[in-house]
Amino acid sequence: MSYDVCYMKCEIMVAEPIAIAGHNGSRCRRLMPKILVTNDDGYFSEGIETLYNALEAIGEVTMVAPASEQSATAHSLTLTRPLRARQIAERRYTVDGTPTDCVLLALTKILPERPDIVVSGINHGANLGDDVTYSGTVAGALEASIFKLPGIAVSLTAREGDFTPAANFAADLTMKVLKEGLPAGTILNVNVPVGEIRGARLTHLGVVSATPEIVEGVDPRGKAYYWIGIQRVSWKEDRGSDYAAISDGLVSITPLRTDMTDYRTLETLRSRDLFTDVES
Repeated sequence: MSYDVCYMKCEIMVAEPIAIAGHNGSRCRRLMPKILVTNDDGYFSEGIETLYNALEAIGEVTMVAPASEQSATAHSLTLTRPLRARQIAERRYTVDGTPTDCVLLALTKILPERPDIVVSGINHGANLGDDVTYSGTVAGALEASIFKLPGIAVSLTAREGDFTPAANFAADLTMKVLKEGLPAGTILNVNVPVGEIRGARLTHLGVVSATPEIVEGVDPRGKAYYWIGIQRVSWKEDRGSDYAAISDGLVSITPLRTDMTDYRTLETLRSRDLFTDVES
């Protein structure tokens, strides 16, 4: 997708030429890009609010986010009950479901026009290594990819902190993706360390050894319960990994795909004739 600059009222113009009036009667050929934002921490989180404000500088932003926290819901849909969407302000909506529910409803029912990109975040906490399989933040971007839209998932690698540098980085990256595009079926998983951004590195998912902390107790009715808490993680030394980039104080950018096929193993299995095709 290419951009031109019009030095009247609109500065950024998207692919389809749509004439609108400038302040002196001249015409800007294209409108600003339309951006959908979601998250898994809920519409009330500081991360999504900061992201929304940063993205408003480059496009028309609409928020469709969970009504309550949906951390670790992964790429799940709500199928056992109806969903309810509520408009809380102009271009701001909540859905009582997962981030995947939010993007699905936004693209099929809520938004009057299809957005140009979906940005999910900013998550309160990192989504590195195997954690991407649990992440509702990453799932929001993955759902965009299923609808053949570019998606970016953004996380701050701390539960608390100043989200502004991460939001500004996300806005710059969003501009680049809108301009250059992404391969079909690919999203970007972005993790940003706290503080001033020193640089960024393209990475792959790291390998970790995780030990979950599970709290066991008994409720007031005498029933046992288990509460999954924080995981204790140690990661394998690998300079190309997302963990290493964060350890070096750099932003990690990892391309992920919705197609989870292991093509190398697929070809290996075929070459060994371990499984024989059965034709009816």
